[in-house]
Amino acid sequence: MIDDGRAIFQQIADHVADSIIDGTLEEDTKAPSTNELAAFYRINPATAAKGINLLVDKGVLTKRRGIGMFVAVGARELLRRERQDVFADRYLKPLLIEARRLGLSPDDVIALIGQQTATAAASTARS
Repeated sequence: MIDDGRAIFQQIADHVADSIIDGTLEEDTKAPSTNELAAFYRINPATAAKGINLLVDKGVLTKRRGIGMFVAVGARELLRRERQDVFADRYLKPLLIEARRLGLSPDDVIALIGQQTATAAASTARS
């Protein structure tokens, strides 16, 4: 997992967030500790703590004194909304700008997405 150009602490935070979004880590359950993450990824515990603290600052994880970190109630929806906003900024806005340049209507864009979805599904079925 730790292999791209992003900061390691950010990758740790993203990995934990991914686990929350996909349901591997459920709300109101114990999250991996800083030491567990540090041992698993063979990194400095301070680096793991920095990633965990990003999620604490967002309200995704909560500290329970003497017990550890827990996934906050509502964390999954919070992360999903945040990722949807990033998705819209990164992919949809440029797509819509280019569609406008090409003279495509919203219905044209939806039709193209439908065509590409069908093509991808057929390609996956053949694999």
